[in-house]
Amino acid sequence: MKLMNLIDSFNYAIQGIVNTLKTEMNMKIHFLAAFLVIITSLFFNFSKVEFLILCFTISLVIITEMINTAIEKTIDMFTTEYHPLAKTAKNVAAGAVLVSSVNALVVGYLLFFERINPLTRIILTKIKNSPIHLSFVSLALVIMVIIIVKTKTKTGTPLQGGILSGHTALACSMATAITIIAENTLLATLSFGIAILVGESRIEGKIHTPFQVLAGAIVGILITIIIFQFRG
Repeated sequence: MKLMNLIDSFNYAIQGIVNTLKTEMNMKIHFLAAFLVIITSLFFNFSKVEFLILCFTISLVIITEMINTAIEKTIDMFTTEYHPLAKTAKNVAAGAVLVSSVNALVVGYLLFFERINPLTRIILTKIKNSPIHLSFVSLALVIMVIIIVKTKTKTGTPLQGGILSGHTALACSMATAITIIAENTLLATLSFGIAILVGESRIEGKIHTPFQVLAGAIVGILITIIIFQFRG
């Protein structure tokens, strides 16, 4: 009988965790963050004490969120009308979650920063000097130029119409990046062939004029070449 009661209590506890996960967005965020932190901790040489602190911190955030949820549900069960005491109780419970979350950020910073910082510097240096990074920078700048031009001229939207073809600009930017990175005539031909088809489709669809497509192509190609030349 006692064993059954123990099993039932365990099941009720699990059900409480599951219900909180199903109904509370904050709990989902906390669980996802906890999962990622625990996975990340596998790649670092934490001592037993450090890992215990990490586990305690994660548990504290989840526990306070569950207590906050329990308090909110209990208050809502007894009243649906505004009451200053009910508001105070909910605010205090939410404050407890905030305190535990800030504590978690501090603990995470102290445990991970010194270990991640040197690795982050190495990764960022490699990314900054990589063609992939330059390609994304080029695309980002092309998109920004398209939005600025269309905003200033007040013609079309970022994705349709306007003084220049955004689709053609992006297609030509990608084709130029592929050409520079691959240094292969076949890939360059295929890439610009696709870009030409994109421009042609904008004209066929009567979304842009040939001049607007040409303007988009020039913008995409020039910005990409400038970025790669600048880094080179």
